[in-house]
Amino acid sequence: MKKILIRGANIVNEGKIMRGDVYIKEGIFFAVGGNLSEYEVDVEIDGEGKYLFPGLIDDQVHFREPGLTHKGDIYTESKAAVAGGITSYMEMPNTQPQTTTLALLEEKYSMAAEKSLANFSFYFGATNDNLEELLQVDPANVCGIKVFQGSSTGNMLVDNPESLESIFRECKLLIATHSENDQIIKANLEKYKDEFGDDIPVSCHPKIRSEEACYDASKKVVDLARMYGSKLHVLHISTAKEVMLFDEDLPLETKRITAEACVHHLWFSDADYEEKGNFIKWNPAVKTAADRDAILKGVLEGKIDIIATDHAPHTLEEKSESYLKAPSGGPLVQHSLVALLEMYHQNKIRLEEIVQKTSHNPAILFEIEKRGYIRPGYHADLVLVDLDDPWEVSRENVLSKCGWSPFEGQTFQSKVTHTIVSGHLAYENGTFHEEVKGSRLKFERKM
Repeated sequence: MKKILIRGANIVNEGKIMRGDVYIKEGIFFAVGGNLSEYEVDVEIDGEGKYLFPGLIDDQVHFREPGLTHKGDIYTESKAAVAGGITSYMEMPNTQPQTTTLALLEEKYSMAAEKSLANFSFYFGATNDNLEELLQVDPANVCGIKVFQGSSTGNMLVDNPESLESIFRECKLLIATHSENDQIIKANLEKYKDEFGDDIPVSCHPKIRSEEACYDASKKVVDLARMYGSKLHVLHISTAKEVMLFDEDLPLETKRITAEACVHHLWFSDADYEEKGNFIKWNPAVKTAADRDAILKGVLEGKIDIIATDHAPHTLEEKSESYLKAPSGGPLVQHSLVALLEMYHQNKIRLEEIVQKTSHNPAILFEIEKRGYIRPGYHADLVLVDLDDPWEVSRENVLSKCGWSPFEGQTFQSKVTHTIVSGHLAYENGTFHEEVKGSRLKFERKM
């Protein structure tokens, strides 16, 4: 591994911003501080005027491999992630085949070891009848268990109440949930079919996948987690009402029930459906501006612990279908950090808070081994950013395999210039260095 010195950057880490150097040797942070010019160096990066963050840890992505690789794959989507400053990701099990056995889980890890430019972990998928295999998952090697309460891409619905309760009663590993009540959604859908037939406007999406559907399912799993002492992480909170289910008073290290917000729920509102249409159709749905503002308030107050992407690419052809046929989801890993930095420029969130919610807190919540901080002895995952280098998102500069972005036409003030993954300079001013692949995440769990 090359010895790397980043010189004179503004280091955003552990609630502070300080100007200094960072020296990386053998893939780890060797020294962090003032002037470190005395060290032997293979690569020197000028950080003057730029801002240095710990690499982002995205706890929810869908990279579509195996089985759905016409939409995206581990190589293309990890490449987009690295260009966006994401150095580690946790990928979901709703692929083809679904990741619901230990053998299929290990096949994914083998694929990622050969292809992924970022560090990686994979969720094990829960079903109505795979509890026995679920309980064999090694907590040191797997980020968590994924439970779909609402059907979405791949439809891995856990809709048997006894199965759901058994998972919460028996499973000691972190349980991450997609919380929407499928029965409420189906009833709402029938109502709008009666009104519009097959020509339902996409603006009805947040009424079909409604506040009630989200709150009902989230409350159900929160209640189960409290009953059994489970470690629960509720993904992609989309309503103000759900935010109130979570506690801001406890330190994250001691929380058993946590929550995630996604960039699209912090950026878009239902006013954007007219312009963006199916390109902002997600599950759960983007809802009102009041919901969006309450989610951000929950992030800043500590009720919501993590900001992630739920990156879920679909092809242009698929998203151009009618509302009923177009799948939900969109590509976000390339633009999540610059979108959050745009919110910083808008005085909505501080740089220290972005780092806390995208790097430090994922490392704490998932108990990831020696990542998420710029500390001597930790794995060297970094992103260097110029906060004043405007650029516009266009289809020509989108890296995800699907070839589009919900942010097309948006000018971002900030630009990622360098990304370092486990001590390897993986991305540099538009150029990728792909000879070294990412590493499998390890977890230091206190079970």
